[in-house]
Amino acid sequence: MARASVGARLHFGFCNLSLSHERLYGALGVGLAEPRVVVDAEPGSGVDVTVEASTAEESPESPRPVRESASAVREDVRGYATAATDLLGVAGARVAVRESLPRHAGLGSGTRLAAATLAAVATAHGEPARVRERAPAFGRGGRSGVGVATFEEGGFVLDAGHPTARFTTDRPADGEWTVPPVAARHAVPDDWRFLLVEPDADAGRSGAVEDDAMRTAVERAEPAIADRIGGIVTRRVLPSIATGNAEAFGAAVAEIGRLNGAWYADEQGGVYRPPVGEVVASLSEASAVFGAGQSSWGPTVYGVTDAAHADAAAEAGERALGEAGVGGAVSVVRATNEGARLAEDGARADDDGARIADGNGADPRSTDSERGNTKPRGDGA
Repeated sequence: MARASVGARLHFGFCNLSLSHERLYGALGVGLAEPRVVVDAEPGSGVDVTVEASTAEESPESPRPVRESASAVREDVRGYATAATDLLGVAGARVAVRESLPRHAGLGSGTRLAAATLAAVATAHGEPARVRERAPAFGRGGRSGVGVATFEEGGFVLDAGHPTARFTTDRPADGEWTVPPVAARHAVPDDWRFLLVEPDADAGRSGAVEDDAMRTAVERAEPAIADRIGGIVTRRVLPSIATGNAEAFGAAVAEIGRLNGAWYADEQGGVYRPPVGEVVASLSEASAVFGAGQSSWGPTVYGVTDAAHADAAAEAGERALGEAGVGGAVSVVRATNEGARLAEDGARADDDGARIADGNGADPRSTDSERGNTKPRGDGA
């Protein structure tokens, strides 16, 4: 039996959505230690998938409607496992999902689940996963490379985006693009923490609905916003992560998120999707939260803080939900500077497994990013 285990990720936004600039997208994000996706696999005849009900089941009493039923997760994983066995040329696999993330909540559930399934199935069959190479065949990594890059090595990631000349309005077939390469990566300081506020709200956009929204945003995007973001990235984000200044980092990524929201306002009903705006506004007034924003399409809201302010930040999160008049969940988590963990024969992937970047048969920094098509395709992160 093989196990793949990986934490969620936060997606702070893109550097550019305007067709006026020579490179499109360029995403920023960070890998988290938790919540986690844990997938077990072993060789089998055909594809068989089980999902532990406690990881995904939604009961009538559940306070978190973004948690989909076990059957929805099972169908997602069945598709990923079938694709994995086809790519690997193996007979089949028995796959068990031990832990999963809320689907389409801004935490990277799609790429995490697809990559973990691929890695577990490949390891069970003694094959390298090659997640970066194969992610496009699963429909992942079309715009943002944050999901794949943090699956490989964790940390803070800025990807290089795609050449704008390759943008098309028609969606390419799965596999007809490459994951954007990593332009910059930094370890996140040990004492940094990330507040997660998950309001009870509808799931974020995904699939064709997300593709349509992104295409519209790209076609209308104001290039001056990208110019402002570029300055924030080079003069504030990268220096602050390099020097370990959590306050400056939080303020910088929060501003990038707000500027991204100006691109998406017509599509999501505001700079932030409701009720995220009220939660972000409340958190922005809390001294324990150094910056707050919407992760991807939400509804998850993140806040940047540190170990010394973690308890106060959690209290601010609870207060923000109350002021917004919604229920939800609040947690404070660490970042991770390691990628997914792999283990075989029942060893604990969280403790004893090899990092995915050590065993996937490819250097995550070396990839031909200029191939393929850059039509907006999924969160990909």
